[in-house]
Amino acid sequence: MAGHSKWKNIQHRKNAQDAKRGKLFMKLSKELYVNAKQGGGDPDTNPNLRLAIEKARQANMPNDNIERAIKKATGDLEGVHYEEITYEGYGPGGAAVMVEVLTDNKNRSAAEIRHLFSKHDGNLGESGCVAFMFQRKGLIAIERNDESKDDDIMLEAIEAGAEDVKTEEGAYEIYTTPEEFTDVRDQLSESYDFLSAEVTMIPETTTKLDGAEAQQALKLIDALEDQDDVQEVYHNLDVDSDWLQ
Repeated sequence: MAGHSKWKNIQHRKNAQDAKRGKLFMKLSKELYVNAKQGGGDPDTNPNLRLAIEKARQANMPNDNIERAIKKATGDLEGVHYEEITYEGYGPGGAAVMVEVLTDNKNRSAAEIRHLFSKHDGNLGESGCVAFMFQRKGLIAIERNDESKDDDIMLEAIEAGAEDVKTEEGAYEIYTTPEEFTDVRDQLSESYDFLSAEVTMIPETTTKLDGAEAQQALKLIDALEDQDDVQEVYHNLDVDSDWLQ
């Protein structure tokens, strides 16, 4: 993860993606459905569902939508069946890309994901071809606007159970194990507002791109994120923040 800022590389797209409220709510509904289907509809005994509910509420998803997705999963309402599929491949310049999909038609999704990779000079690969390059981690980003607080925030995060803290331009990046994420987040939320807080896939190595290759790689990522069945896109692309602006 050396030299790679997850926060810097996602923030330029985050607001634009979140602004597509209808599509965002559909993706959140699928996530709620799958987590409730796998672990039950009670968030007190299903931590994955609890995180999905919190994520939906942070996006201002109406409670009726949240409850309806959970009831479909537990059989209280009729609904479609979704499958979880992960696609892996390479983007322009050799950037590693992982795509998590929730779909009711895996043949349709596979064809569309393959088409997007091909259209944007990428290659869809075999299962496992890039997964080894990523680790699942909790990531909490806190705004960094006072360097004199660096030591205090790092100490608080470590005491709360964080594995690592990185200071980046404009943000502290606090990393946890997936299991410790909720406890660390809850403790830090008593003192700080978060720029983001999620369990995600962090690349262990990065691919530095600029110019035309970087532009094409970002087009691929944006196109994948905009696809209806795609829930998450993870990549190891490292693009200079000045170039992004």
